[in-house]
Amino acid sequence: MRKFVFGGAIAMAAAAAHAQSSVTLYGIVDVGLSYVNNAQTGRSSAGLRGAPQTALTDAHATGMSGSRWGLRGTEDLGGGLKALFVLENGFMINNGTLAQGGAEFGRQAYVGLSSATAGTVTAGRQYDPLVDAIQQFSAPYWAGYMSSHVGDVDNLANTSRINNAVKYTTPSFHGIKAGAMYSFGGVAGSQAQNQIWSLGISYSAGAFSLGAAYLNARNPNVSFYGNTPNKGPATVDNIGSLGSATTPQSSPAFAGYASANTLEIMGIGASYAFSRATVNAIVTNTRFDGLGSSSGPNPFGYKGNAAFTSAELGVRTMIAPTLTTGIAFDYTQRNSVSGDGGAKYMQLDFALDYLLSKRTDVYVLAAAQRATGHDSLGQPAVAAISGFTPSATGKQVGLRIGLRHKF
Repeated sequence: MRKFVFGGAIAMAAAAAHAQSSVTLYGIVDVGLSYVNNAQTGRSSAGLRGAPQTALTDAHATGMSGSRWGLRGTEDLGGGLKALFVLENGFMINNGTLAQGGAEFGRQAYVGLSSATAGTVTAGRQYDPLVDAIQQFSAPYWAGYMSSHVGDVDNLANTSRINNAVKYTTPSFHGIKAGAMYSFGGVAGSQAQNQIWSLGISYSAGAFSLGAAYLNARNPNVSFYGNTPNKGPATVDNIGSLGSATTPQSSPAFAGYASANTLEIMGIGASYAFSRATVNAIVTNTRFDGLGSSSGPNPFGYKGNAAFTSAELGVRTMIAPTLTTGIAFDYTQRNSVSGDGGAKYMQLDFALDYLLSKRTDVYVLAAAQRATGHDSLGQPAVAAISGFTPSATGKQVGLRIGLRHKF
């Protein structure tokens, strides 16, 4: 009898412990066929060369959702307090390699404590409050990475996560929620070098939602753009590349601003949901301040500031319970830097998504971009739809047909 009671007590204790904690395995697999009408192949004395390109690619490049798998866990500590963690790996489905520059858990990796009344504190590699507060109002939220503003200059597609970060998020209070983050630079003798901080606030009431946020990154070439294993020190341009006779450029819109002392991104967005349609609007301003510092290379000798202002208007419509479509237009303008006259980028985005089941869908994405003026690489501005190789001209059209499965 004693053995039976003792064994039963152990079983009950194990069951209680199991009920108070959980670990969930989750993920997304997204693959598709992508086509772009003009992609750089290199350059010669006559200028940039380009050609059409078709490839089977992972969604990290141009699709709806980057392929990933992750572990999410919680433990009830009592008194309304919970411990939590997230470990999320990004990978390329077309070749099986790691995404996010080769980081094992490059998408997210954090641990923290959460209370329904006091909020949540987490520490590790995380999304910043700017993404939390305003990404939902931008086209990348529903039309994929290729719909982001040129080169994802304002990080609304979440190209850059934040390392070494402590983040606090408040509970929702009458529809209002706020967040704050600080990332330690980790440089001996300089608290400010490589530091990042961000604030965000959002409000939701019925059909209306609103959000605003700000991010400040010191030495962004290292702290913000250089935070994955494949990036280098301040002597390397971690934002993009000038290309060569046989290789294309990357991030031509702002790769030339790696010497900025500070990166500032601020934005405000809103949406209103009707019966079947949702209208989204967002405005952002991205500033590369203090050009010519020691934060990164400066081959063109830039000084002063480079500021990108982006405005976007989009609408999504549920045609049927299993079919959703959307269209968005965005306009980005950069000021004149060192007398180059500035640049302008206009882009039209389209998305069509059909649910085969609750976890599997097929989709079509399309984007067309036109660039004018001069970009950061000292050349006539070239179109550069996010995720595709930049065009050799001021125009570019991209198309993707994809299949996505969630588990």
